[in-house]
Amino acid sequence: MVSERPEDTLRVTLTGTDRPGITAALFAALAAHDALVLDVEQIVVRDHLTLSLLLAGGEHPKRLAAVARQIGEDLGVRVRVRSGAGDSQQSPTGRAHVVVLGHPLAARAMAAVAERIAAHGANIDRIRRLSRYPVTTVELDVSGADVARLRTELAALAAAWGVDVAVAPAGLARMGARLVVMDVDSTFIQQEVIELLAARCGNEQEVAAVTERAMRGELDFAESLRARVSLLAGLDVAVLDEVRHEIVLTPGARTLVRTLKRLGDTIALVSGGFQEIVEPIAHDLGIDHVLANRLEVRDGRLTGRVSGPIVDRAGKADALRRFAAEAGLPLSRTVAVGDGANDLDMLAAAGLGIAFNAKPVVRAAADTSVNVPYLDAVLYLLGIPREDVEQADALDGIPVLTPEVPWPSALA
Repeated sequence: MVSERPEDTLRVTLTGTDRPGITAALFAALAAHDALVLDVEQIVVRDHLTLSLLLAGGEHPKRLAAVARQIGEDLGVRVRVRSGAGDSQQSPTGRAHVVVLGHPLAARAMAAVAERIAAHGANIDRIRRLSRYPVTTVELDVSGADVARLRTELAALAAAWGVDVAVAPAGLARMGARLVVMDVDSTFIQQEVIELLAARCGNEQEVAAVTERAMRGELDFAESLRARVSLLAGLDVAVLDEVRHEIVLTPGARTLVRTLKRLGDTIALVSGGFQEIVEPIAHDLGIDHVLANRLEVRDGRLTGRVSGPIVDRAGKADALRRFAAEAGLPLSRTVAVGDGANDLDMLAAAGLGIAFNAKPVVRAAADTSVNVPYLDAVLYLLGIPREDVEQADALDGIPVLTPEVPWPSALA
């Protein structure tokens, strides 16, 4: 029988240039001495290997240490052995995932995050990279954290250091199906649809000024929408088809939807814009739910009025709750993404509220932010690595495109 007493344990760490066969050779040598593996972790960064094991050494821990050192010498790697290390003492509570996203990710930003986690009284147990382009994203496994308080502390730090940080509970709380609800104008698509419509009747600047004030929260959304739609009175309904063909999706939008659908997630678009534009986009991408305003039409022309209830900030939040209930999901399994004041209630109601290139008032209220122009960066905040996305695309015959991302000449 192999002893598992702390004093009989060995922590063996190998470091050196990686090549096939190192791990197999080490375990084969240890197997001859009936070593018991209590913990193991291996990582390769570029071609540099770090392999760490915690072993129970039975009655011959010194013999195991000698075996480990000999195999290191034979393989040309460095070996460190610590006797009586005992098993890891990670906190059984307060487990969290901290995702840090930067473009680029500066060392000083990582230093600030790590220092804040330490000051919080938590420990970083593991770090892995989720993406290297078009943004750099790393995920830190943290123990001993008050998740809500750490989220607040790191949100303030993220704004100061120009990175995006998301904090989520670890374990089953992060797994399983989700509902992801997204705003449309300036989030899922790059334009503001009402401004495209207003350009057809010469009122674009006036409408854009009202839209900007509404998104900053300076105007009541319903009143501002009525005022803007009134300026569209008389437009031929055929204009809606013209505008629909001008819509440009935000980079990464298709990848985000495709990946979430592979995972079995439910996706919704909720918009203060117009159903006539949003619904065909959603249908094309296989999106499950759509809620938006409807334009009133008479005799083939817009009347300048909205038909039915206006989808405002309260309406968006209500839609999130309704879609979650229909999917049989608790609100903790919901994610909301938006950029304007009209999204605030939805972001607050969701289990994770993400401000996407948002107005300051929205960034301040959201759980986390994405401040790069790639909507699929939301996947990284959910812990989904880019490698997995690309592998799934390749299996489905979808070309993997590597965008040209200029490296900044200086780190601001």
